[in-house]
Amino acid sequence: MKKVLLICFALCMVFLMVVAVSAKDKNKAETVKGWVSDSKCGAKGAVAGQEACTKKCLDAGASMVVVTDKGQKVLSVDNPDALKGHEGHHVAVTGHVANDSIHVESVKML
Repeated sequence: MKKVLLICFALCMVFLMVVAVSAKDKNKAETVKGWVSDSKCGAKGAVAGQEACTKKCLDAGASMVVVTDKGQKVLSVDNPDALKGHEGHHVAVTGHVANDSIHVESVKML
C-alpha cells in the first residue's frame, strides 16, 4: 500500500512540474517581425509605401494588425495605441502572441 501511495505521489509531482513549465512558456514574450497594416487590407498592405493607405483605412474604422514576415500571418493587435505612429511601417514587435492576436509590449523600427 505504501508503494502505491508513493507512486501516486511521484506521478502527481511530475504532472505539477509539467503544468508549471508549460504555464511559464505561455507567459513568455516573443518578438515578431512584420508590417503594421489594417484589417481591411491585411497582407496586401504589408509592403513599403502603404503608410497613407493604412492610416486612411484605420481612420475609416478598420482595426490595426501586424502581418508577420514569416508566413504572412495576420495578427490582430489587442492594444493598438502601442503601435500609434507606426502605421505602414516595417517593425519588430515584442509581446504576447495568443491564437491570432498579439498584445504589444514594445516596438522597434526595422
